[in-house]
Formats: sequence, C-alpha cells, structure tokens
Amino acid sequence: MPQNQVIVLAARPQGAAGPEHFRLQSQPTPDLQDGQVLVRHHYLSLDPYMRGRMNEGKSYAAPQPLGEVMIGGTVGEVVQSRSPRFAVGDPVVGMGGWQIYSVVDAEQPGALRKVDTSHVPLSHYLGAVGMPGVTAWHGLVRIIEPQAGQTVAVSAASGAVGSAVGVLAKARGCRVVGIAGGADKCDYVVRELGFDACIDHRAHADAAALSKALKAACPNGIDGYFENVGGKVLDAVMLRMNAFGRIAVCGMVAGYDGQPLPMAYPALILVQRLKVQGFIVSEHIQDWPPALKELGQLVGSGRFRPRETVARGLESAPQAFLGLLQGRNFGKQLVRLL
Repeated sequence: MPQNQVIVLAARPQGAAGPEHFRLQSQPTPDLQDGQVLVRHHYLSLDPYMRGRMNEGKSYAAPQPLGEVMIGGTVGEVVQSRSPRFAVGDPVVGMGGWQIYSVVDAEQPGALRKVDTSHVPLSHYLGAVGMPGVTAWHGLVRIIEPQAGQTVAVSAASGAVGSAVGVLAKARGCRVVGIAGGADKCDYVVRELGFDACIDHRAHADAAALSKALKAACPNGIDGYFENVGGKVLDAVMLRMNAFGRIAVCGMVAGYDGQPLPMAYPALILVQRLKVQGFIVSEHIQDWPPALKELGQLVGSGRFRPRETVARGLESAPQAFLGLLQGRNFGKQLVRLL
C-alpha cells in the first residue's frame, strides 16, 4: 500500500483561521479489508462550511477532530478494490478528505459513488454537479419556489453555489440579480452565466448604498433571495424584499471567523411577512437525484459553464482555503492532487 500524504487540523482557531491551524504529514495507508477500495484522489473540494467545522462550539455537525484528516469532498479513481461494486479505474466521488489516498468501505451507503465523465468533467462533480449544485437546487426549488417573472437575488453569485442558483433560476424564467465581490466577477456573472444584472458589493460602503444599487437592478423588488454572505449584504437585500418573499439561508461567510453578525432590519420579517429558512443539504437526500439530473444536463449541454479556481498540490490546500474565506477564489475552489 502506498505512503499517504494528509493534512490534519493542528489547532482550533480563535478568530481568523491561519496556516498554523493545519499540519501536513505522511502516514501509512492501511491494508484493504473485504468490501473496501483504495481511491487515489484527483481533486479536493474546498468549501466555506469547513471553517465552521474547525470550531469546537455547537453547530449542525460535529466539530472536526484535532489531529485527524480534514473533512472534504474528493473525486478520483479506484486503484485497488476488494469490493464487487467497484473496479480498478472507476471514476468516483466521495468524502475522502484532505489527503492523497483514502480507504473507503464500499458497502456503506453513500460513501462512494461512480460518476460518468463522458459529458461532465470529473472536477465538476465537486461543484456544479455535486454538493454545491444540489445546495443551490434545494434552496431555490424547495424554499424560494420561484415563479416565472419573479426576481431572484443571490449573494456570492460567482461562486460554486451562487452561480448554480442563477442558472437554475434563469431556466425557470426568473429575473436574476447577483451580488459579487469585484467587477471581474460581476462581468462573468452577467456575460457568461446569463444573469440579468450583478452588483459589486465592494463598490458600496454600507447597506444603504448597496440597497440603492439593488433598487435600480430590481425595479419590481426581490421575491426570492439565496443568502451566502450575511452582514451588510443581507441588510441591503432585506430593504428590497417584496411582501411574502422567501429567503433561503445557506451560509453566512461574513461571520465565519466567530464575530457576531447583527441584523439591522429584523422587523421587516414581520412587516413583509417573509419566510426565512436555513437548511443543510445533507438532510435532504431525496433531492439529490433530481438536482443532479438537471445540473448534469445543464453542464453536459454547455448551457452552464462553471468556472473553477485550481490550486496545485496538497500542500497548497490551507492557503487556498484561507483565500476562499476572503473571496479570492473565482468560482469553485479546488486542489488538484495529481
């Protein structure tokens, strides 16, 4: 069995995370038992939820254990198999973590899934046709429930989740307005993804200024909002929400360093009779098949061309992850491990 390279959580952050909270180390790969396979990872997914798992406090999932391999989605290929369900060479997606190899119990439901790379590139199974895409689908379809002609807004619009929200909403006949950080990201959102408009939140000093820009981009108000950021972005959107609007709360990256995120206009939830609902996509397994089918068709047909930022080598994962939290990535953040 090959020697493995892994990154473990070395310490829990108090405030902002830094390189010192991770440790790269080598360790042996255990021999395969019956029903197990050895997967050589090609790509590692980096996602904002990982920052919350680094904390020890109460959350929707157990904290990442100290000294153990960081959690994370992976795609790769089976290189050894003692399972009749998988053959050597099969392309697979799973939760292999921040490491080069993983030993997977192939009999455990949902632990490993074969994928078709004939029309969808392998890396996209960690983004548009993977967990981020399904996250977008559930929040939009089940919570926002968009109708043709309505206006849907989404923050972090150029990211893996936000870009999928916009493409799915456009496919349902909505006016779609993105919020992103930087003129280049906004240009991509409009020109390549087909959003109707995109607002650069960095160009607006506070929620009032951002809300004014949203008013111009959303002349009929906002019926549905997909929240990835929080802070001044949420405050600005709240001022533009229509009565009976729906807000799907997916993430609050502005507060992932542990600082409180005050909400400026909570009374609008009552005044506008808003539905505000948080969700965790892993709790909605029934939505994965229809979501993956639609997203696979959009990507395979070329109607959705997701963008990726790819770091090289396992050792680059910590800095790439920290950059993701600061919005330095463009589209889905991956680490290529080959």
